[in-house]
Amino acid sequence: MDLDLVIVGGGPAGIATALFFAAAAPHRRDRILVLEKEHYPREKICAGALGARADRLLETLGVRVEVPSVPIRGLSVVTGAGSLRVHENGPHPIGRVVRRVEFDRAFADEAQARGLRVQQGARVTGLAFEGSAVRVRTSSGEVRARAVVGADGVGSFVRRTLAAPRGRWLAQAVEVDTRAVPADAARDLLHFDLSDRSLLGYGWDFPTLVAGVPLICRGLYELRADPDALPGVPRAAGPDLGARLLARLDRLGLPAVGAVRVRRFAERGLSLHEPLSWPRALLVGEAAGIDPALGEGIAQAIFYGAVAGPYLARCLDRGDLSFQDWPRQLRGARVGFDLRVRAAFTPWLYGRTRPLVERWVAGSRDLATAGMHYFAGERVPRRRLAGAALALGVELAATWRRAWW
Repeated sequence: MDLDLVIVGGGPAGIATALFFAAAAPHRRDRILVLEKEHYPREKICAGALGARADRLLETLGVRVEVPSVPIRGLSVVTGAGSLRVHENGPHPIGRVVRRVEFDRAFADEAQARGLRVQQGARVTGLAFEGSAVRVRTSSGEVRARAVVGADGVGSFVRRTLAAPRGRWLAQAVEVDTRAVPADAARDLLHFDLSDRSLLGYGWDFPTLVAGVPLICRGLYELRADPDALPGVPRAAGPDLGARLLARLDRLGLPAVGAVRVRRFAERGLSLHEPLSWPRALLVGEAAGIDPALGEGIAQAIFYGAVAGPYLARCLDRGDLSFQDWPRQLRGARVGFDLRVRAAFTPWLYGRTRPLVERWVAGSRDLATAGMHYFAGERVPRRRLAGAALALGVELAATWRRAWW
């Protein structure tokens, strides 16, 4: 089978790329193929927070992924310097919590309903770049395409085949679904716990629905950064991340070991100084890298697709498949700006300035509100940005006074 484009990976990044590609080049709809190694529904470990900005973006294509979800209207954060809760009373939620096992299947169904081909159970076993084509070997046979997109996650086969670096920002996460406890925040809040400074990361408690039962998804995120990325931050060996999560559950009075199933997954943060494209191949979503600060992935994967789809259509139309300018295109897009800001903020959040940042995060309602507007895809009020900047200035001045007086 000869195609224009093969997309490896049927998660949010791969399906979004296919949808936006088809919207930009409807005459090529029959010339693309998405390969998914598993069969839907397949379990995908993820906390499931989906900003409304992603749903707004999909609505520009007439796509709405209808799955059981918990609407979110605010956030709660606790740090070593204090805590803060902010709740929005607007007419629409700022986002929702979904389960990837349901979301990914429904998203793929939406793509197929629009005439896109998604081949399940097709594990890619080899890529061969041969002149004007890429030969893609799979467990279901072989296809040839003019180009290939790696949208196959943190363990990307495409990325490994292209001998791309592992990345500057890597992370591990563990999670478990439990019942609620009295100490939990309201069910329409995302709760973040930054109080453990021995953890290069944070804990979370997100409301979720499992088979219709309201539960709490609890987890820990730990950054495994290149030592040069966080200079001066000790890397003392601590307890296993799963053991840390079980200890956290114990403090909440939840079931002990053996009564819960801890799920583990890895993540990769975007490193824009590393290659993201090669002749006839490029990376999107977590195969390229996502937010290293908090590990938010679903919305960013969809935004990747919104940039990659039209870009690939233009490249195919003009016959230039070098993809040399893909990193530049990504940097200039909203998702690229977002990821650059978050990558720049990561050393502040988890480095030596962490106490200062914690005071800022726990003390600035303007910062929290600005973040919620962005998460929702709404215009961020300038007064909120100004207020957040002023609060940071106050904390910097206080830090300077303590250092000198």
